[in-house]
Amino acid sequence: MTLLDAQQYDPARERRRRIRIIGAVALVLLLGALGWAYRYWPEEHMVDRFFGALQEKNYEAAYGIWWHDPDWRRRQAAYARYSFSDFYTDWGPGGEWGVINSYKVFGAGTPPGASSGVVVEVVVNGRAEHARVWVEKSDKRLSFSPY
Repeated sequence: MTLLDAQQYDPARERRRRIRIIGAVALVLLLGALGWAYRYWPEEHMVDRFFGALQEKNYEAAYGIWWHDPDWRRRQAAYARYSFSDFYTDWGPGGEWGVINSYKVFGAGTPPGASSGVVVEVVVNGRAEHARVWVEKSDKRLSFSPY
């Protein structure tokens, strides 16, 4: 192929190519932004399920969510360090948050430095002070936030 045999310039083809490249870049940026915005969704979902069970006053299901073990009744000895009675004292009607009538997952984040979990903040009954729940990334167990 010589210079005289080169294909003729087609502006429509170049425009389509440019549009495809811009579209691909925009799609990658959009997917990246969505991935960043929903990076803590699994942890927030666990806390949402937990507070939903508390709002329904289903404390046994909430305890199962807390330990990420719906069949916790068969292995109660494994959870002796934070038994169901301790859990009910903390999260039941007489606990710090009282009867939970409403809640809203406010947000989530990781503490500074390397961490194995996520802190999820929840607005409970419209109070100014937020409940903070630690969610372990590896197995989705809940616990009290150290922060």
